[in-house]
Amino acid sequence: MTAAVRVPVLAGSDAETVEAKAIAKRWGLPSEATDNGVFQLWLNDDVLALHWLQSPQKMSPLVVDFHQGKAAYRAQNTQLKNEAIAKAVGVTGQFKPSVVDGTAGLGRDAFVLAGLGCDVQLIERHPVVAALLDNGLHRAQQEADFIGEICQRMHLIGTDNLYTGKGFTHEPDVVYLDPMYPKTGKQKAQVKKDMQMFQQLVGSDEDADSLLEPALNNAKFRVVVKRPNSAPFLAGREPNSQINSKKHRFDVYIKRGFHESAN
Repeated sequence: MTAAVRVPVLAGSDAETVEAKAIAKRWGLPSEATDNGVFQLWLNDDVLALHWLQSPQKMSPLVVDFHQGKAAYRAQNTQLKNEAIAKAVGVTGQFKPSVVDGTAGLGRDAFVLAGLGCDVQLIERHPVVAALLDNGLHRAQQEADFIGEICQRMHLIGTDNLYTGKGFTHEPDVVYLDPMYPKTGKQKAQVKKDMQMFQQLVGSDEDADSLLEPALNNAKFRVVVKRPNSAPFLAGREPNSQINSKKHRFDVYIKRGFHESAN
């Protein structure tokens, strides 16, 4: 991953200053603006939003909101048989493996897995993205509805847990990885506006290959890696099997079967 941008966390009102400083402290971010900043995080009405100050076009702030947009629609219309990610992770009608999402990003794939009944621990290595995700999860979990119930199965545990092996609430059945992949000429130049901002902030995961070994060490049964169809295997290691979808594939590294004895 490229070096984390130190984005300040600012408050929209005096009443929110204490909370904004607490967010900054938790994720190791500054709490004062700089003159040459590219991004700023603003806390307004308990909603944390990322502003891209130097965007090439007018762009709405980036907010994690599980109750809005395609995430909410997909959660309410997901069918197990139609989800390639479910097959890759091993979700069935009777079995819901526990998952660690080691590259959680904005939480979209984790949200799908939680919607299918999995308990998902989330790790997000970039502190700004982790702050946004934490805020979005907290707001969603306060709602007594279907989306709130799904988000109760999602737990953001930190930024470096995959490497340290610490902080897990339990040993996961599956570790899921979806590292950022550099743009290639085969990819469409235009991406969604929120992803433009995300890519500008995070960059590509240049150390993505280093994720596979700790993922295998922490997973009880398997590791699943989401990759563009044209991308090489992570760390050059061929998976045991693959699940293909239209734009991506899921490389599956199996340590042992779900119902095999540990002995």
